[in-house]
Amino acid sequence: MSQHLQKEIAALKEKIIYMGTEVEDRVYRATVSFINRNQEMAQAVLTGDHEIDQLEVNIEEDCLKILALYQPVATDLRFIIAVLKINSDLERVGDLAVGIAEHSSFLIDHPAIPIAFDMTAMMHTVESMLTRSIEALVNLDVQKAHRVRSEDDRVDAMNREIYTLMREELAKDPEHINILLHNLSISRHLERIADHATNIAEDVIYLVSAEIIRHSPEVFED
Repeated sequence: MSQHLQKEIAALKEKIIYMGTEVEDRVYRATVSFINRNQEMAQAVLTGDHEIDQLEVNIEEDCLKILALYQPVATDLRFIIAVLKINSDLERVGDLAVGIAEHSSFLIDHPAIPIAFDMTAMMHTVESMLTRSIEALVNLDVQKAHRVRSEDDRVDAMNREIYTLMREELAKDPEHINILLHNLSISRHLERIADHATNIAEDVIYLVSAEIIRHSPEVFED
């Protein structure tokens, strides 16, 4: 039975990594649609959301099947638990990518207005966190997971900064309230993606070291 279990776990790992790369691609397309004002990219994200939803269902069903059939323990059990949680986080990231694409689609159809905030830098930071959280999962790299976790506060600070700037812009330019609010919503979605990338990193740490750290401050040093 152990050999069959290991085959099931190997197949499950392939599925969760595939889902991670698919979600990563959707976040990339959503951000590019905003940066380059590319309606085609935005539409590709909007029409592909059902694929991520189906992957999430399939992976959850596989996890439950393995738990029922093999009753795994120790490392194998931690792996199944981690995959269940990561699966949920990835599905939410997919939803947030759709949200970014929706806001981007609106902004593409309206004139661009100058904003004193580098949204592109925030996007690149969040994309990097997501990519490295998935890499940490692939390679069971605890150090990389800690690095991802350490960057969450930076993204939170960016989100607070754009909130303050948008509030000031609204006071000066209420005529463009819809454009400003769509930009603010994109920032909020990016901040949430960073939170989910952090969750994935924390689940990798749990998987490797059996340590639950989600309520502990980040003290990792490179």
